[in-house]
Amino acid sequence: MDLRQLEYFVQVADHGSFTRASAYLRIAQPALSRQVRSLEIELRQSLMKRNGRGVTLTEAGQRLLAHARGILQQVERARLDLADPLGATGGRLAIALPPSVSRTLTGPLVAAFRDQLPRATLSVVEGLSAYALEWLAIGRVDCAVVYNVTPSPAVDLLPVLDEPLFLVSARGRRQPLSGPVLTLAELAEQPLVIPSRPHSLRMLVESALAASARRARVALEIESVPAMLDLVQQGGVHAVLARNAIRTSGHENAFQLRPIGKPALTATLWIATSAQRPRGPLIEQATQLVREQLLTLWS
Repeated sequence: MDLRQLEYFVQVADHGSFTRASAYLRIAQPALSRQVRSLEIELRQSLMKRNGRGVTLTEAGQRLLAHARGILQQVERARLDLADPLGATGGRLAIALPPSVSRTLTGPLVAAFRDQLPRATLSVVEGLSAYALEWLAIGRVDCAVVYNVTPSPAVDLLPVLDEPLFLVSARGRRQPLSGPVLTLAELAEQPLVIPSRPHSLRMLVESALAASARRARVALEIESVPAMLDLVQQGGVHAVLARNAIRTSGHENAFQLRPIGKPALTATLWIATSAQRPRGPLIEQATQLVREQLLTLWS
């Protein structure tokens, strides 16, 4: 297996066709087919299903694609780093952000990168914390902002902040913005609109309730925070969210927030980097920059 074979395989997967990939790579289609076939023989796996309309990846092909992207990105980062005579702030950095964080952080983070790391290229990828950690492991991203991660020898974690969680309900005209503290027993009785597993918020709520021998009353499973808030606003269901999700919705006055306590329910925000790859100057500086932006925006 060599880098050229991996690059060819990725291009065929991305284009969905040997014909389109060969045109993009500017090589003959038979030569491209031979390289991919050699990769299949070496791995003893069928990676693609060929049909009249193009190709689709097998399960083994999908798994290899994730690894291949990470390998090629790591090689590209090494080239950029070595091509930079200063070796400090040049190169490409990929960061994974949870969707709820990305809406608030991406714009200010891009501006801060341009100002403080002008020779670096930033790539932002959205994904749930569980997926972001997988991307970190295979090298698709260099760092990730994640919620409620379980410590692992493979990951270095930098704590950023704790976010108290609230029960979010539609607000009546005469209701205050903040309601009385809610116990976990009372939380278990509320019909919730909540993300599906393995969303970190879902796992946190279910773990907290399970510790007190209770289960969440899940009325609807929705991944999108704006969609969750739309349903809450219609009435009949509630959500468990941090205050920042309400603040950035543009409709803060439409909701009532009740703190969840006894015990308090909080989500911890971390910055994760790989413990199995060297942390160059760019990752070090970028990590601190991300932390500063998070603390500023969430204060």
